[in-house]
Amino acid sequence: MSAPPVAPVRRAGWLETWTPNDEAFWASTGSRVAWRTLILTTLALTLSFATWFVVSALVVKLPNVGFKFDTMQLFWLAAMPGLAGGTFRIVHTFLIPIFGTRKVVTYSTFLKLIPCLGLAWGVAHPDTPYWFFVLFALLAGFGGGDFSSFMPSTSLFFPKRLQGTALGIQAGIGNFGVSLVQFVTPWIIGFAALAGASQTFEKGAIVKPIALQNGALVYVPFLLVVGVLCAVWLRSVPVTASFREQLDIFRNRHTWFCTITYVMTFGSFSGFSAAFPLMIKTIYGRFPDYPDPLTYAFLGPLVGSLARVLFGFVADKVGGGILTTISGLGLIGVSAWLILGGYLNPTSLAMLPGFVGLMLALFLFSGIGNASTFRQYPVIFSHSPRQGAQVLGWTAAVAAYGPFAFAALIGAAVSRTGSASPFFVGAIAFYVLAVAVNWWFYTRPGCERPS
Repeated sequence: MSAPPVAPVRRAGWLETWTPNDEAFWASTGSRVAWRTLILTTLALTLSFATWFVVSALVVKLPNVGFKFDTMQLFWLAAMPGLAGGTFRIVHTFLIPIFGTRKVVTYSTFLKLIPCLGLAWGVAHPDTPYWFFVLFALLAGFGGGDFSSFMPSTSLFFPKRLQGTALGIQAGIGNFGVSLVQFVTPWIIGFAALAGASQTFEKGAIVKPIALQNGALVYVPFLLVVGVLCAVWLRSVPVTASFREQLDIFRNRHTWFCTITYVMTFGSFSGFSAAFPLMIKTIYGRFPDYPDPLTYAFLGPLVGSLARVLFGFVADKVGGGILTTISGLGLIGVSAWLILGGYLNPTSLAMLPGFVGLMLALFLFSGIGNASTFRQYPVIFSHSPRQGAQVLGWTAAVAAYGPFAFAALIGAAVSRTGSASPFFVGAIAFYVLAVAVNWWFYTRPGCERPS
């Protein structure tokens, strides 16, 4: 007598079926679930970026409240979240097929409470040692890691025809977290301390009380609320694979080509986002009456994020390959202009508006490339949606080292030569390589994988 059939085990929080490219399924069920998931995970990702970059907004104020850190130490603090974020992204690349969207996004959101509370305590105590800031700057990288699981998750929820739109919206709005933290920080630290005592800010004749801890504490209630919402409302797509099975992406050479182009686009966005405030302070800070770097710094991530949202729709219409090429050419041209125009070796504060304008152009072109690559990669790996999603996570992991690499290399260039020009010469060489790879394999007539 044969044994009765065993019913499949249903895991809590997992959807039983998911076929977003089936028009009937999408209309009846898929669209509602996918867009709800996109809204919640995008809110969570925005907070991820904010907590990832909160260090870059706080470090420029530390010398003014009594901390005796030199220029290179400040650049290292700005770089640490990028170092950790890239490493955490490698881990996040493999999480969704194992644990699912619901658990990964929920736990990741709550985890970011640790760096927020730690940094808040540190900046409120002027005797806090440097190693403490290094530790919690590394833990701020929790926010950077999330991208490599949140974005692959979203790519699984949406049909191919909406990949560029959905991923562009999530990445673009998520990136607003960078601009948010650099815009909100100068404002919120002027309030009464949310916890602990205020510090005394001194810059020339300006002496006033500020509460740097507010810059980190302000995100705590939002993390709690969004974490609870994700735990209640999110579900996971039934696309599973073991860690060993997921390693197959590394045997495909296009994984590595995509990594190069994404370092060019998102690596530039995240790297310049972390370094921009300190670049203003170190390059133009020697002139009398130079402005607060955060007055301008938030504009860069804002421009890049807007471009990422808007050009996701464009990439769905014209293809990602050509936009990535345009992005790279723009980055090359603007970088050359910064060097040849003398904006990295200014002779007066009058050159600051030109410098800021060119930096915003770099953010614009990096944002265009961010949008186009998210359209490209699912198309390049259209034979396997799971691989396409993982390549999004892997390339984002490598590019997340941008804040570390850019802040460390720019800091080294400024400290040793007095100018950031050597860094931009190297950046131009890399951009040329990335554009050549993208053109040859994904854009030119007769290319291997038109995208």
